Amino acid sequence: MPDHSTHDRQTGPMTLKQLSIASECAPFVKTGGLADVVGALARVMGDFDVECRVLLPLYRQIAHLAKEAREVMNLGAAFGGPVRVLAKKASGVSLLLVDAPHLYDRPGQIYLNEAGLDWKDNHLRFGLLSWLGAEIGRAGIDGWRPDVLHAHDWQAGLTPVYARASGAATPPCILTIHNIAFQGNFPATMMGTLNLDPAQFTQSGFEYYGQISFLKGGLMAADQITTVSPTYARELLTPEFGMGLEGVLNARNVDLSGILNGIDTQVWDPSNDPAIAQTYSSRTLAKKNKNKQALLRRFGLGADRTGPLFSVISRLSGQKGLDLALEALPLVLDKGASFVLLGSGETALEYGFRELAQRYPDRVGVEIGFDEDLAHLIQAGADATLVPSRFEPCGLTQLCAMRYGTLPVVSRTGGLADTVIDANAAALVADCATGFQFGPVSAENLKEALFRAMELYEDKKAWQKTQRNAMKHPVGWNRSAQRMADAYKSLQEN
Repeated sequence: MPDHSTHDRQTGPMTLKQLSIASECAPFVKTGGLADVVGALARVMGDFDVECRVLLPLYRQIAHLAKEAREVMNLGAAFGGPVRVLAKKASGVSLLLVDAPHLYDRPGQIYLNEAGLDWKDNHLRFGLLSWLGAEIGRAGIDGWRPDVLHAHDWQAGLTPVYARASGAATPPCILTIHNIAFQGNFPATMMGTLNLDPAQFTQSGFEYYGQISFLKGGLMAADQITTVSPTYARELLTPEFGMGLEGVLNARNVDLSGILNGIDTQVWDPSNDPAIAQTYSSRTLAKKNKNKQALLRRFGLGADRTGPLFSVISRLSGQKGLDLALEALPLVLDKGASFVLLGSGETALEYGFRELAQRYPDRVGVEIGFDEDLAHLIQAGADATLVPSRFEPCGLTQLCAMRYGTLPVVSRTGGLADTVIDANAAALVADCATGFQFGPVSAENLKEALFRAMELYEDKKAWQKTQRNAMKHPVGWNRSAQRMADAYKSLQEN
């Protein structure tokens, strides 16, 4: 592990300084839950005596952030072109923006080109991000030096590798796995352009089946490893979920822990949400129905529907189990339910849901793409939301749904298992249910869960009690942020 023995210490009460290294951060640039987590942590950690800054690429999509930003580092030429770092405070987040136009100023998505393929130089784009994280840890920036580095996912996976290779005293580093399915594997011939030490291209370093692996390198070099739910931490130790890295994680098991994600409860607040048709709370649940009517109108569905309205807000992929939803939904639609979807992804799934809407034009509404305001309206207007994932590190959709009294129907895996209390007979009697779980993951078991949801929906009193339980369930960051702050402080003290 890196040598931290000479890292500067202060005595007495202090604010710990932390640098998050991440490829996305809400509300600035987002493709998934990673961005939400990085942004929310950056805003909330101050409540736990942690001063957080976020190192983030200055993509074309967020070029406006450079306006009135302050240059705090100028590297000249690095990783194939000019590189600067700009400091900017925006939306409550202290940003360090990596201004490298040759790597980030381009069209398309932040990871993919306009043809939907990985940018061929993603190794350089995120190698630079990782290298800068380690360099700021080593030397500081603009008179500020972090006490802890926090690298997120494969895009920042080389941060602890570079820190370890620097030969200098560097802060300890935590690596968080948000989704182990994405590992950042590249040909070994790219070692030179990444300024990696060939001596570390070994089984105990960043070598993975003859390739460079950003994530595997980070798992080997980080001081601690976290992931985004306790159940997912256990699942990662198995071949079914470890995606080939279960051996590495078993070897580092003593340093692995699961800290459950949360959501920003100010952004997701049905009592004060400008994006929904009618604000409401657990005490005024009857008002929620106005959002249901607005949602049905938004999708051109019959506003006189009396059955439950199911929803999906998701990336459309096999991982998310949405092929199972396509198989299960017709049975409940035929019994009076309705369904709306917001998302995009695999072509076959997009086609499948469009076809479902054509088969049930007055019961199914589909919007391919993403619209943040519509996502809020769906959470407020639907009765239940489906998250039938084959694996799910944590999941945020079910947390937002519970906050809005929209009952989640989830597979029993990862963070879904950790956050939703199944409405079985015992939980209903104990008045603690918050949604519906099913498992193992199959279309048949999803159908059974949907039928249970429909049955409970007919019992309005029991349904509303479950809605109130869900709305009272803690889904914010307080508990998890405290655990993260404790992890930072324990690393600094060791």
